Amino acid sequence: MTEQPRLAERNAAVVLPEPFVRWFGQKGWSPRAHQLELLARAQAGQSVLLIAPTGAGKTLAGFMPSLIELANRPRRKPGEAHRGIHTLYISPLKALAVDIERNLGKPVEEIGLPVTIETRTGDTPSHKRQRQKLAPPDILLTTPEQLALLIASNDARRFFEDLRYIVLDELHSLVTSKRGHLLALGLARLRAFVPNLQTIGLSATVAEPDELRRWLVAQNPPGEMAGLITVAGGAKPDISILDSQERVPWSGHSARYAIPEIYEAIKRHRTTILFVNTRSQAELLFQELWRANEDSLPIALHHGSLDVGQRRRVEKAMGENALRAIVATSTLDLGIDWGDVDLVV
Repeated sequence: MTEQPRLAERNAAVVLPEPFVRWFGQKGWSPRAHQLELLARAQAGQSVLLIAPTGAGKTLAGFMPSLIELANRPRRKPGEAHRGIHTLYISPLKALAVDIERNLGKPVEEIGLPVTIETRTGDTPSHKRQRQKLAPPDILLTTPEQLALLIASNDARRFFEDLRYIVLDELHSLVTSKRGHLLALGLARLRAFVPNLQTIGLSATVAEPDELRRWLVAQNPPGEMAGLITVAGGAKPDISILDSQERVPWSGHSARYAIPEIYEAIKRHRTTILFVNTRSQAELLFQELWRANEDSLPIALHHGSLDVGQRRRVEKAMGENALRAIVATSTLDLGIDWGDVDLVV
């Protein structure tokens, strides 16, 4: 039997709970094949790697097994002890975790699910972190560094004893760095607490998916790999080099020479993100753009040294398509859902 009929059979066997079917219908959507396929494999106890382009519904696919399990779980009775977290989401960026909280919270609220979702990053106040240990949310969105701190705490086993799924977003960027080694150690510790833990990896297109598949189940018997679901497609980028009429300095220019051309490009597009290498470059480019902004376009700045409240306001404005341009460092360079962005410099 070929893979396609097997996939179709598995998808046909998946039955979404009525509240989910109703929600998809109200939105005018139908569950995508890869979302149903991931759900079927997760419900069969398999860890899975989903490779899909931006806009393919990776996030919803990754969380559907958790949301359906939580929807069917009996509610906690008054006076009953708090459960541990059910699903752990690992993000390479704090801003991405916040974006996921916002995007995942919408269907949870619209479907009417009794599910709590919270972030835990370096920006989370200490009193909230302490409260999360005493009364964990159902779904915790965090970073590799915060996971390492949680695992090192004295009550880590109690905190993670009910853990069912780990969703790892932008997995290709996590695994290939020192943070990937830290995360691998964390997963090994978590599997010592919860041997039947399932992992779900979400990634853009990668050259060697088998490496990620092995990484997701590294503590399993040698040779075992996570399941693989691949979604073709995605928009092809239109790549060009900005042609400036100004003389390019030998050093220290930080794109200042091209401000007139950059500003004109911003005016021609709906929303533009300008990436730079350092925070100081971000500040400098933002100031130069603001001087050139004769049309009073809404232009913002985002980097890790800004106050957390300022960063959240910028992210909210981007999510609402209220900005024409944003100057950013790598704090916004992975996976965040900015629907109207049509130019990246």
